[in-house]
Amino acid sequence: MAPAPDTGRTHAAPVRGALKPGTRDAHLRRIQRAVALIEQAIVAGEEPPELSRLAEAAAFSPFHFHRVYRAMTGETTGQTVARLRLLQGLRLLSNGERSVTDAALAVGYQTPQAFTRALRQGIGGTPSELRAEPERLWREIDRLAQPPAPQDGETAPLRVEVVSVEPFQVAALRVTGAYPEQNQGYGRLFGWAAQHGLLDSLRGLYGVPLDDRRDVPPQACAFDCMLALAAPFAADAEGIRMQVLGGGRYARVRLVGAFDGLEALTDALLAHWLPDSGETLRDAPLFHEYLDDPDETPEALLRTDVYLPLA
Repeated sequence: MAPAPDTGRTHAAPVRGALKPGTRDAHLRRIQRAVALIEQAIVAGEEPPELSRLAEAAAFSPFHFHRVYRAMTGETTGQTVARLRLLQGLRLLSNGERSVTDAALAVGYQTPQAFTRALRQGIGGTPSELRAEPERLWREIDRLAQPPAPQDGETAPLRVEVVSVEPFQVAALRVTGAYPEQNQGYGRLFGWAAQHGLLDSLRGLYGVPLDDRRDVPPQACAFDCMLALAAPFAADAEGIRMQVLGGGRYARVRLVGAFDGLEALTDALLAHWLPDSGETLRDAPLFHEYLDDPDETPEALLRTDVYLPLA
């Protein structure tokens, strides 16, 4: 990758006044409305609500809800479903009159064997073992009733700028896989740009992470590799398309270090800065700007800017 030159496309935007203390609690209450919907469905023996319904209940954009949810709860909605399903199953097991089969089917497991496997994996015990140890059973109920503590991605106060970004065109290529596949994607883009005489118009390297590597297997992670180009170009039969980024206000925060830190930094931005900022999210992609060449810059010195779209 070549270093991205200063594009001059951004400028500082007016920062809105911070909300009163306790805004983070207000965001947590909104997320808890979504959690309550999930729990109500499981207790009623119904399928959990779709992501769009959960986002609506929490009053967050469906575009960003999954990231906000994970940042503030420490787990994905799918992990919440699994935890609360196991919790409700244990509650039913605590009633000696309910059979294991009844408890399993009542909370959405297809078979009692599936329930037993989930117990072994999540708790390390079988239904009969847990019923034989009531104290252990209730300890696990208490534990599962609480979500995991979110990892605190802040080692120092975040230096967040609110900037306006003029819209700009990028050549985009979607790849699926981990960092090696992403690097290959950028290699394909550079080869395409060289073939079409576009390298002199290069203005920066960007990327849009469509999945969270912590929650999706590396081989299934979708990622849009992007080159910002000043010269006009057409879509390519090889899957390279024209896309527009920017065009609005963004919260910008910089990571200095390995790309592995981007998820934790984004979590901190969503869970710590956003609730007290007075800002709301906009339906547009979060994107990264890569400022250094990882082949020429030590990993500890790599600079990556994260852009979070604001209304």
